[in-house]
Amino acid sequence: MRDLFTSIMLLSMTVPLAAEETSDPFVARPEWLNTPTMRWVDRTAPIRSLIYSGESVKGQPTEVFAFYATPGTLASDESLDKKLPGVVLVHGGGGTAFAEWVQLWAERGYAAIAMDLSGRRPSLPKYDAATKTLTIERDHRKIERERLPLAGLDHTHLEKFDNIGGDVSDDWPLHAVASVMKAHSLLRSFPEVNAERTALTGISWGGYTTCLVASLDPRFRAAVPVYGCGYLYEGESVQKPSIDKLPEDRRADWIRRYDPSSQLGKCQVPILFVNGTNDVHYPLDSYQRSFDLVPAPKMMRIEVKMPHGHPPGWQPKEIGLFIDSYLKGTPPLPTVGKPSRAGNEVRVPVTAAVPLKSAALHYTTGTEKRSDRDWTTVPATLTDGAIVAPAPPADANTWFVTVTDERDAMVSSIVIFE
Repeated sequence: MRDLFTSIMLLSMTVPLAAEETSDPFVARPEWLNTPTMRWVDRTAPIRSLIYSGESVKGQPTEVFAFYATPGTLASDESLDKKLPGVVLVHGGGGTAFAEWVQLWAERGYAAIAMDLSGRRPSLPKYDAATKTLTIERDHRKIERERLPLAGLDHTHLEKFDNIGGDVSDDWPLHAVASVMKAHSLLRSFPEVNAERTALTGISWGGYTTCLVASLDPRFRAAVPVYGCGYLYEGESVQKPSIDKLPEDRRADWIRRYDPSSQLGKCQVPILFVNGTNDVHYPLDSYQRSFDLVPAPKMMRIEVKMPHGHPPGWQPKEIGLFIDSYLKGTPPLPTVGKPSRAGNEVRVPVTAAVPLKSAALHYTTGTEKRSDRDWTTVPATLTDGAIVAPAPPADANTWFVTVTDERDAMVSSIVIFE
């Protein structure tokens, strides 16, 4: 089935169209599925550095910087690298290619690539002289960066929103998708990588981009958008004012072209949505609506008041376990069904390959902004293939159920709005 989807995509991209002739800027771009030209900046360090060709801006070529690592590069023994699963890592706003993130996935047994989506190159990784371990800058805003000579678009509101209209080559969402898909094509071309076992995960604006890419690139086996979702033009998203400031015709164009809600209905890649209850950038109601659009196998992990940021966005163990289950055949996360009320109880069907440990009901009665609401958590029980919890109180307006297995991996039911 995956080969069929890829063939359909390739066939749909065989006749190039001028950017101004289509309302969908992602149509007719077969070059994103081809291996981009690249050169190594550093091919000997544990975490390697490279530059590959990006999407042009108004006819001018651009380049993209990326870090790359494998179990073999970390161990200085490339003989360890055979038929590796691969992962593409997409940073969010204020971020860059993160050497630490690449290392985390290489230690997990993956070939990992992380690109910069702002036309910049971060400083090369530094290592402790005594321990040879990576020196990590915990405040990511302090990572030194320089513009590439052939830098692509910057990652600002101008490129993300204000440039919409006419020529799409100066639209950051288009460039972000192109850079990620080209990184995927490059990753698949490396001889140590199994091209049929690749995954994608991104954080915040990287989660937004992951939603788009997972809907457009069926070559991936799994995807995990963290925080990112669609419907940014509705509700309480902090992006809504920027979209609303656009003239009406350009606002409609941005929504039709670049809001993930315009693409998620096409997604054929199994996907795990990860977010927090109080996220100000990607509110919970928009998140659930985005989840509902996806026709592919899908799961959700909602954490009460999960912090927003790059390290918090790559720390949940469920991300790796979900991707491992599709790329390595390891036990999957628990599968949670739709909640239903039965008298004074809520029942939720659940199946699991790993024994379950605990479950809980989470609800809020608050009516202020979703990012400001308090939540109440009530323990639930596990019985006869179901989660059973007390029904939320009558004034609860938003609630969901979570279950945790013996790996301490948590997944959620859908979120109920009343």
